[in-house]
Amino acid sequence: MTEIKKDLRIGEILNLDCANEIIPFLLEMGMHCIGCPASAMETIEEACMVHGVDADDLVARINARLKEVDA
Repeated sequence: MTEIKKDLRIGEILNLDCANEIIPFLLEMGMHCIGCPASAMETIEEACMVHGVDADDLVARINARLKEVDA
């Protein structure tokens, strides 16, 4: 899987999430963006600002999990 960066749109990331590894992180952080119409246009960084979440931390956690799954 491609490395996730905070400038990717949430909709793009969800489309890449074939193994459903990213959705739990978003939900855990209180970001219920999965069904939100704004997810098609909002980046991870923008969503994190709205929800008071550290974008760098979230991206690092997602990428670490994806590396575990790919191993």
